Amino acid sequence: MIDIEKLAIDTVRFLGVDAINKANSGHPGIVIGAAPMAHTLFTKHLNVYPKNSTWINRDRFILSAGHGSMLLYALNHLSGYKISIDDLKNFRNYPGNTPGHPEYGHTDGVETTSGPLGQGISNAVGMALAENHLAQRFNKENYKIIDHFTYVLVGDGDLQEGVALEAISLAGHLKLGKLIVLYDSNDIQLDGKTSMAISDDVKKKFEAQNWHYIKVNDGEDLVSINRAINRAQKVVDKPTIIEVKTIIGRGTSIQGTSKVHGAAIGDNERKILAENLSYNYQPFEVDQKVYEHFKNKVYNRGRRTFNKWQKSLESYKNAYPNDYELFNQFVEGKVSIDLSSLSYEAGSKEATRNVFGKSLELASKQNLNIIGGSADLTSSTKAKGNDGNYLSSQPLSRNINFGVREHAMGAIVNGMMLHGGLKPFSGAFFVFSDYMKPPIRLAAMMKIPSVFIFSHDSVAVGEDGPTHEPIEQLIGLRSIPDLNVIRPADANETKAAVEIAFESTNTPTAIITTRQSVLNLSNTNKEGVLKGAYIVSPEKNKLDGILLAAGSEVGLAYEAKKILQDKGLDVRVVSMPSHHAFLLQNEDYRSKILPANVKTLAIEMGSSYSWYKFTPHVYGIDTFGVSASLDKVINHFGFTKEKIAEAFLQIK
Repeated sequence: MIDIEKLAIDTVRFLGVDAINKANSGHPGIVIGAAPMAHTLFTKHLNVYPKNSTWINRDRFILSAGHGSMLLYALNHLSGYKISIDDLKNFRNYPGNTPGHPEYGHTDGVETTSGPLGQGISNAVGMALAENHLAQRFNKENYKIIDHFTYVLVGDGDLQEGVALEAISLAGHLKLGKLIVLYDSNDIQLDGKTSMAISDDVKKKFEAQNWHYIKVNDGEDLVSINRAINRAQKVVDKPTIIEVKTIIGRGTSIQGTSKVHGAAIGDNERKILAENLSYNYQPFEVDQKVYEHFKNKVYNRGRRTFNKWQKSLESYKNAYPNDYELFNQFVEGKVSIDLSSLSYEAGSKEATRNVFGKSLELASKQNLNIIGGSADLTSSTKAKGNDGNYLSSQPLSRNINFGVREHAMGAIVNGMMLHGGLKPFSGAFFVFSDYMKPPIRLAAMMKIPSVFIFSHDSVAVGEDGPTHEPIEQLIGLRSIPDLNVIRPADANETKAAVEIAFESTNTPTAIITTRQSVLNLSNTNKEGVLKGAYIVSPEKNKLDGILLAAGSEVGLAYEAKKILQDKGLDVRVVSMPSHHAFLLQNEDYRSKILPANVKTLAIEMGSSYSWYKFTPHVYGIDTFGVSASLDKVINHFGFTKEKIAEAFLQIK
């Protein structure tokens, strides 16, 4: 009689090996070693419905060790997702839907773009947090509308990354009991044995961070793996890590070594592996019984769970019509923001961080799906969620105290966004966006509308000095494809930025705000911010030049314009809050705002580099800052109306 579980596991292994051999590129070791635990999870526990792969109440499976992508592709192929055997044969090839590392939105059944180690498990913390919050919001005594687990598969490398440790710490603190991590513990990484780099006591490390720890001594022991997952599901007051001891590349002649980690094993090793496992199938050949096994154990179970959930949701609709309507709004990602009650007179002054804080508070009152917080900086960034502090005892509160964990904060926000049902945001000082670049980059790559708030946007930070004064950060973020970086000039542009960010459906937004008060202007508006750049102070008759600026420097350009007017020059002031949005406009619009062959001076208290695509004349800062009072720093760098006017006059 056929041992269907062994055959299914070996099929997963060989689909991985064969695809990697064909591509002559990939990571077979984890596919071979972790197949038993992944198979056990999929066939005995994971509630997914491949026909409806975005169902909100599905279990999430995150392959944080994204280099093992063929493990995920093989499992998803067998489970009935839209991945064909030909897709597996096209592994790591373009065009195709089985890239080297999993890509969200590119391959059916992939929950997040993983591969940069530590990001996946940190996303998973955000997913588990979202599940917890939404369950508290919508579940009733007899209706568990949101009730699922978040499962993660990590490797040794994942748990060495700082971002993972930040996220693990927060998950334990928040007691996210529906987060279950399977740790493929094989003591090998790319350079050799992990003992060369680390000697942590995993059990003590995780228990110290309020995690439940389980160990499975043999990664081939399906009974023990299954029992461990069952135990983990019953622990409701803390997340669980299951350390599963495996042998990387088990069954090959190079098992247990780094040689099997990151390179195709070739035909000879495949033959050795097949002999050791008594596997008699040709490359990419799948026994129909394996398809039937996955159909029964994964697809059909998921369909039954989905159908039961749908019936429950229909009853919920009748019993709680208002909650049902709100639930649908959450799932669809809808927001409705009206900030018209926040009014600022032209000529008044206000820091854009303060305007942002008031705008966010009002938007959050109007939209219960807005949730987030800052990295121990809410009093400074003003990026604070409503309804108190989110805690295990207060899961309906919407202010998340991320602690000084900027990197994990960005990845957790991405995880909440990926989960669906929430509009998450984060907050930090702009200079510390450096700590968050990986998740910001991944948000842009995944085309998810995460919101990243950064205050203290320039050398105007003052006394904190060059360590806290951003110079190159604007050009860094502006260089990320598909990221909308908005640096608002005043209150009107700040309100617009909030609306644009939370209304976005497929573009992440970084909003950059000032610490210091800035001049509120009369002609700033949302339509202009949407277009990226627009005329805020037109010339009267003949266009003698343009002062082009962003953020606080737009007000400075206004003042410099008055000096130039007194000298007989008719100058236009253009506000450019978003390079990204402006470059998306058609050539006709762009040429109207910034016509060719017109003397143009770009003004910004930061790196000059991102402005040269618009003009060869830039008044910026290409050195680090200094520690002094605001006025002294501004004067030191020459950001006064007189110096700006003088710089414009010197352009030939």
